[in-house]
Amino acid sequence: MEALIGPFEVTFVQRALWGGVLVSLTCALAGTWVVLRGMAFFGEAVSHGMLPGVALASLLGGSVFVGGVLAAGAMAAGVTVLSRSPRLSRDTSIGLLFVGMLSVGVIVVSHSRSFAVDLTAFLFGDVLAVTSRDLVHLLLALAAVAIIALVGHRSFLALAFDPRKAHTLGLSPRWAHAALLTLVTLAVVASFHVVGTLLVFGMLIAPPATAVLWARTVPGIMLGSAVLGCAATYVGLLVSWHVGTAAGATITTTAVGFFLVSALAAHVRGSLTRRATAPTAPPVPAGPEKEAARTERIPAP
Repeated sequence: MEALIGPFEVTFVQRALWGGVLVSLTCALAGTWVVLRGMAFFGEAVSHGMLPGVALASLLGGSVFVGGVLAAGAMAAGVTVLSRSPRLSRDTSIGLLFVGMLSVGVIVVSHSRSFAVDLTAFLFGDVLAVTSRDLVHLLLALAAVAIIALVGHRSFLALAFDPRKAHTLGLSPRWAHAALLTLVTLAVVASFHVVGTLLVFGMLIAPPATAVLWARTVPGIMLGSAVLGCAATYVGLLVSWHVGTAAGATITTTAVGFFLVSALAAHVRGSLTRRATAPTAPPVPAGPEKEAARTERIPAP
């Protein structure tokens, strides 16, 4: 038991655990809609599109969090505007802004020779360096995401499964889509400091994708995603402590590992279910009886 509990008696590991739990809950609420709505590319683009804002904030001595919020907000607004063009698909708009924002961020970083450490933290995070102030920020972000998810649940549901029906229900799909982009953006910005931009995408996608394989309702997917995310945080920190691996990457790898195991189990379950429910053909008699049985099955002219 000491091996399972001992590491979490250390203060900074306790803060890392709480930070990971808050990130898991936030990503569960937003990631469920990302998976159901097919917005994985947008989530990845936002996580990388924050680089210009974070880089400028670091170089100017400002708040990295505020810089990330502004850059991610500009990314989401740009996607909303460009997606209205009938000649551009949503993926094309996201791809263009993704490349543009990332390129600007690299240009800003290239002008600083002392930005290597901060850039590494931006990409891969530092969950073991979470402070009490970071936990407060994560808690506030979780509250905001929960409010948006609760208020927009009906609209998000109609948008994810039948956008045309949203018009008949008077739910305004355009505003629902904008609110959904805001939800995902807030979750990504709030989580990147803990697990990094390259890894927040895994926490945003892997637990909800795992829960989708088993749950049948949206609340069930959110609950399952939250549980899986928290479990991945605990197991990842535990493995990182004993093996000496990067904590953030280990947490995300654990979450992806849960998905792979669950996908395999779901495939096996599906195969067994199909075999059990497959109709069994009646035995065909041999010899003269076989020919008689075949003749009986031929319809009369």
